[in-house]
Amino acid sequence: MNILITGGAGFIGSCFVREWLTTNPNDIVVCLDALTYAGSLHTLAEVQHNHNFVFVHGNIQDTTLIEFILRKYKIEGVVNFAAETHVDRSLHDANPFLDTNVSGCLALMQTASRCNVRRFVHVSTDEVYGSIPIGSTSENAALAPSSPYSESKAQADEKVLAASKQIGRMSIMITRSSNNYGPYQHPEKFIPIAITNLLQHKKIPLYGTGLNVRDWLFVEDNCRAIANVLLHGRHGEVYNIGSSSEKTNKEIVSALLPLLKKDESSVEPIADRKNHDLRYSVNWEKIKHELGWKPSVSFEEGMALTVEWYAQNSWWWRIIRDDLKFKEYEQKHYVQLHGMKSV
Repeated sequence: MNILITGGAGFIGSCFVREWLTTNPNDIVVCLDALTYAGSLHTLAEVQHNHNFVFVHGNIQDTTLIEFILRKYKIEGVVNFAAETHVDRSLHDANPFLDTNVSGCLALMQTASRCNVRRFVHVSTDEVYGSIPIGSTSENAALAPSSPYSESKAQADEKVLAASKQIGRMSIMITRSSNNYGPYQHPEKFIPIAITNLLQHKKIPLYGTGLNVRDWLFVEDNCRAIANVLLHGRHGEVYNIGSSSEKTNKEIVSALLPLLKKDESSVEPIADRKNHDLRYSVNWEKIKHELGWKPSVSFEEGMALTVEWYAQNSWWWRIIRDDLKFKEYEQKHYVQLHGMKSV
């Protein structure tokens, strides 16, 4: 199956590209990415010389470009990773999230259907369910997003599901995964910023009480699950992807400190962010029973692999952290968290 991966220069998308080319060496993989701050060609360095890999710089709202790609490379499957994803950024400006996550997704899906693509997977998030006090959410739970980011993803999910009832010639599926971590994750996210700060002998910023809970999923496990859905998922279905590795942010910090030979003095509590959901938890029995998928990397193994990767690949994350725009954002965000006026 020749496939198009949108957002393939990002964290999860690039992992999926590498995984697919490894397990399906005869397939053509086209990666489309707008190369915003979260996308980088450096994430694709391992596959850039693969003769079956093609990179295209572009936006998913460019339907002319999308149609050209789909027809030229005889694309049969599309996986849409393209998205604005950072909650804090969405609180400052929601417009890019609506443009890419909603309008872009719809344009991509409609173009894929028009070009006779056989299978389409829209990659969503467990954040569309909102905060979960107890238990775990199944795929048919009501959506209760609490940030502009998760609201945009929820809107996209609703449009994808509505389209699946009208489009019969293309199998359409949605995946909603729990929090991912692993190599090549942008250092504005919690685990990478914690690791890279410690590697630079800086402190880890810890929101509020540190008791927010997430189910942590190693990125390669998520990509294997998404590939399974692309190949075998049922039309019009949603598949939760989790690992049953729920940890508070404090527990994440406690796991990282000894791996980097640091202690509690390297932790700096900071003000909690607005509308910070306390807990996410998904029930992933459906994908386990229907498609036979389950995570293969334990939390302990995944964290050790992740720390080792960041320690050995400082060239990658330093390029990003030294970027002026990221520095400006990080400084502005830090000031806002501490309730100080920007200067």
